[in-house]
Amino acid sequence: MLITATVSGFTAPLLQKPARKQVGNDSSKVILRNFDAEKLKAYTEQSEFRYKETPPDQDSLWARFWHWFWNWFSRVLENKTSGTFIKYGIVTALAALVVFIIIKAMGLDLKVFAGKSKAVEVPYSESLENIHEINFRAEIEKAISAGNYRLAVRLFYLHSLKMMNDSQLINWQPDKTNQAYVGELTDPEKRKQFGELTTQFEYIWYGEFFIDKESFAEVKKDFDAFNRRGT
Repeated sequence: MLITATVSGFTAPLLQKPARKQVGNDSSKVILRNFDAEKLKAYTEQSEFRYKETPPDQDSLWARFWHWFWNWFSRVLENKTSGTFIKYGIVTALAALVVFIIIKAMGLDLKVFAGKSKAVEVPYSESLENIHEINFRAEIEKAISAGNYRLAVRLFYLHSLKMMNDSQLINWQPDKTNQAYVGELTDPEKRKQFGELTTQFEYIWYGEFFIDKESFAEVKKDFDAFNRRGT
């Protein structure tokens, strides 16, 4: 049905009311489908379609201990008093470790910081040591024969000092430090080489590092090469 409206003598159509349409019953045939049991069985045997998760194994005693430890440690850190103490302790320990590594890397005499060093049999008095009175060849052979490679390295170092002193490259004095002799060398290449030998010597002698026959052979090679270049 068309509805019209007249405005100032002009007639215009309005919206047309749609006709009501009746919907009949669905007469299409419904087909029921069942799942194929064989195909379902085939799918269940494929690993991609297995969704059952295996429960995790029970934590070991060691894992439970660390779990307890970190929980306890977290509670301690949360405590204002004990937490502050532990934090400062950790910082102090880390700082001490850094200082120790620096001292080792620089090859400083650790006897200044530690107690009495391990006794090493020396065939002469260190306090009255005079490099001009030592029979280096005999003493080095004796130390090597006895397996005292640390002492042999010390004798090699003193022998190099004697040779440089005889060549007037350094001015040897019993109270001078090893680094003082390094600084007296004017040749940059020789100063670099002797500086490396000095660090190597101090690691072995003052640091009390174990040195076996093979390691000593490498150190001896370095000293022999330095002395052959001329002092």
